[in-house]
Amino acid sequence: MAEKLLQYDVIERLGEGAGSVIYAVRDPATRRLYALKHVSRISDKDIRFVEQMRTEFEMARQFNAPNLRRGFDLKINKTLLLKVTEAFLLMELVDGKPLDVRPPKSMMDIVETFIQAAQGLRAMHQLGFVHCDIKPNNILRNDQGEVKVIDYGQSAKIGTVKDRIQGTPDYIAPEQVTRRPVVPQTDVYNLGATLYWALTSKTVPTLYTVQKKGEHSFLVDARIETPAQLNPLVPPALSNLVMESVATRIEKRPPDMDSVITRLELAKHILLKQAHAAMVQADDTSTEQPAQPRQ
Repeated sequence: MAEKLLQYDVIERLGEGAGSVIYAVRDPATRRLYALKHVSRISDKDIRFVEQMRTEFEMARQFNAPNLRRGFDLKINKTLLLKVTEAFLLMELVDGKPLDVRPPKSMMDIVETFIQAAQGLRAMHQLGFVHCDIKPNNILRNDQGEVKVIDYGQSAKIGTVKDRIQGTPDYIAPEQVTRRPVVPQTDVYNLGATLYWALTSKTVPTLYTVQKKGEHSFLVDARIETPAQLNPLVPPALSNLVMESVATRIEKRPPDMDSVITRLELAKHILLKQAHAAMVQADDTSTEQPAQPRQ
C-alpha cells in the first residue's frame, strides 16, 4: 500500500468501488482525516469511472446534509498530451460500516436506519438530483446509529435519461432498466428494495433479474412475497410501504421521500407501542402474587 497519495498520508485501505479504491488519509498540514477515492486509468474503458467521479464531486460538494457524505476536492492527472491517467476525490471520512457488512439487528434499528437514509435522499432531491444506486453497501451506519448515504457516481439530475442501463440488478427500478427518465420515485424504489432485503434477508425480484431468466419471464407485483409473509415480525404498515415502494408503475409508489419518511415514522410509532405494551404486560406478570394456601 502506498505511503502517500497526492500530499496525503495513507492510513489504511477502506475498500473498493466501481473501478476505484478508497483510502483513509491524513492531511499532514492540518492533521485532518479524509476519505480519498482513487481511480487509475488502465484501459480506455476506465474513463467512465473518472467521469463518474467527476459527477460525484459536482454533486457532493453541494451537500451539507447530515445524512449525505460530502465531497471536498477533485484532482485529475493528465499526460502532456492531455490524456487522463488517474483521478482522486477527497471526501468526508465516515465512521461506519455498510449495511451488507453490519446489518441493523432489531426491527427498530432497521426503521431508524431507513428514516435517516430517506432524509438524506430527500436532501438530494431538494437540490435536484436522484441517487440512482441505493443498495445496502451505499448506506453506512456507525455504532451510534448515525447513517450516511454514499457513492453518487451514478447520480443524475431529476429527469435524466441515461445513455445505458445503470444500477444494481437486485435493487434497480424498472425505469432504469427501460432507460426512461430517473425521478425521485426511482430512489423510492431503490430504497424500498433495500428495505425489503433488510427485513427479509432476501432480494426482491426486479425487472432486470426477471428478464435475465428468459424472454417469457414477467415481473408481476402481486406474485412477490411480502416482507410480512417472509418475516412475521414486520408490522403490516411497514410491509405495505415496502411493496408500494417497489411497484413496477411509478404512479403507484409513494410520490416522494416526505411520504416515505412519514410512513416510516408511523411504523416506528407502532413498534414503540408494541414494545411498551409488552413491557407493561411483563411488569403485570412479575407483580402477581402467588395464591395463599387455605388454612
